[in-house]
Amino acid sequence: MVKTKLRKGDTVVVITGKEKGKTGKIKQILREGKRVRVVLEGVNIGKKHVKHIEGVREGGIFDIERPIDISNVAYFDTKVNAPSKIGIKYIEENGKIQKVRFSKKSGEVIDIIWEKSK
Repeated sequence: MVKTKLRKGDTVVVITGKEKGKTGKIKQILREGKRVRVVLEGVNIGKKHVKHIEGVREGGIFDIERPIDISNVAYFDTKVNAPSKIGIKYIEENGKIQKVRFSKKSGEVIDIIWEKSK
């Protein structure tokens, strides 16, 4: 299994490819063997032709969001309005140990991965 530091709901910016510069939230993370791809809201829109099935769905041409390789996106840090790498560190306070994700550019804590008491 491939581990990633990005999670569903993170705001990311596309750093390469035809959609370069666009930002969006991660809707879904797809793991296919060694490949990891992400589906972003409003980015990499494609057309899908759907056949009409009586009593089930309407036919037509629909816009869908296609996946992008995870290496082509970077976490978007809203504090500095720029892409940033994500780090993981442990914080000890009040007899508790927390494992947190943080932005390497601004140093801000993104969220807590887990929390344990000593």
